[in-house]
Amino acid sequence: MSNASYQERRGQIENYFDRTAVAAWATLTSDAPVGRIRTTVRAGRDRMRATLLSWLGEDLHGKRILDAGCGTGALAVEAARRGAQVVAIDLSPTLVNLARERIPQDVAHLVEFHSGDMLDPALGHFDHVVAMDSIIHYQTDDAVNALAQLADRTSGSIVFTFAPRTPLLAAMISLGRLFPRGDRAPWLEPMAEARIARLMKAHGALDGWACARTQRVSSGFYKSQAMEWLRS
Repeated sequence: MSNASYQERRGQIENYFDRTAVAAWATLTSDAPVGRIRTTVRAGRDRMRATLLSWLGEDLHGKRILDAGCGTGALAVEAARRGAQVVAIDLSPTLVNLARERIPQDVAHLVEFHSGDMLDPALGHFDHVVAMDSIIHYQTDDAVNALAQLADRTSGSIVFTFAPRTPLLAAMISLGRLFPRGDRAPWLEPMAEARIARLMKAHGALDGWACARTQRVSSGFYKSQAMEWLRS
């Protein structure tokens, strides 16, 4: 991994989600009324979360799961309701604090929240890793290298999402880059599924891993591709 590029990008993402976008994300991830566009994004995220959870299975008792990029904790809560012990981490301390406030008391003992880097080896080892919309701002090489580091401490599966490379998404990103730097979010880095698969197959740290399935979710402005990798 290009450590400098990963660290720089991580800093941009942390700054955006911890300061600029907190109120918007708090609303989007609640049941509060939102506009038409955000309604489609909320629906898309709900469908994607359900997809990733379905790949993990209904019974997660005895499993330790890393929710890498947990945001306000919705996926962590659902995994805990299936019996998992969940380590939920996000770059934004503010979002993590909101997740702690929102977690239902009946599963609070099953979820351990942290703010910081999802690659921190001190988090330990896991049966499954979920990275929903948490590598979408990184270049493909950096994203694959991050997944490889997570794989080193994972015994079962890694399920993650990425922004699929489409003409519409490319146009939206180009338009977004015209805004002043201080007013814009860290833009998405569209990825080609075939390139991700090729890089992962060629990565030494991912020897013994294989892609099991993929699925795209498209809901208005929310376009995301899920991929599952299993350790053989």
